Amino acid sequence: MIAVITGDIIGSATTPSGNWMPLLKTFLSRQGTTPRDWEIYRGDAFQLKLKPEEALYKSIELKSIIKQQPELDVRISIGIGDSNYTTEKITESNGTAFIRSGRKFDALKEEKTTLAFATGDAHTDTTLNLIARFASLIMDNWSAVAAATVQLFLERPEWNQQQLAEHLKINQSAVSQSRKRAQLDLLLEFNTYYKNILNDLTP
Repeated sequence: MIAVITGDIIGSATTPSGNWMPLLKTFLSRQGTTPRDWEIYRGDAFQLKLKPEEALYKSIELKSIIKQQPELDVRISIGIGDSNYTTEKITESNGTAFIRSGRKFDALKEEKTTLAFATGDAHTDTTLNLIARFASLIMDNWSAVAAATVQLFLERPEWNQQQLAEHLKINQSAVSQSRKRAQLDLLLEFNTYYKNILNDLTP
């Protein structure tokens, strides 16, 4: 069982690619090698193959990176399933994870949300996507400061609050307040719930 993330950058058409492409490429390059594990196509769209248990956490992390740029956001579909045809290019590979991720991504604009799941189990999808809609409402409204705080918490979980404050050049109380405004604890609870649900899915 694998996870495939299909996504695109919202606002890319009106924002210089230099403002977001290096950020996207840096994030993706940390997850694997291109074009086998990830690929950017059609200008601002991308696919990324991950372990299922990492998919939501990494999606939140990517969201926190892109949301630090004014007028930009990222739309993400997470497909869970198998990979029965693997090539050197992820965009040419196939399997239920790829199909589910792509089809759900195509429906995202109509569903007016920026995060969605497709697992192949109707009950699981209904539950996860309901929570995802609430999570999207939170993340879509992050300020640049809140997004930067979330990114640092996710990428440096071993750092204490003083280290985080020094890196962000703000005081400790501001770090705590920014974490609360970003609802990071609630999002991490969602991530824990998501990982627990994976155990009940049939590969």
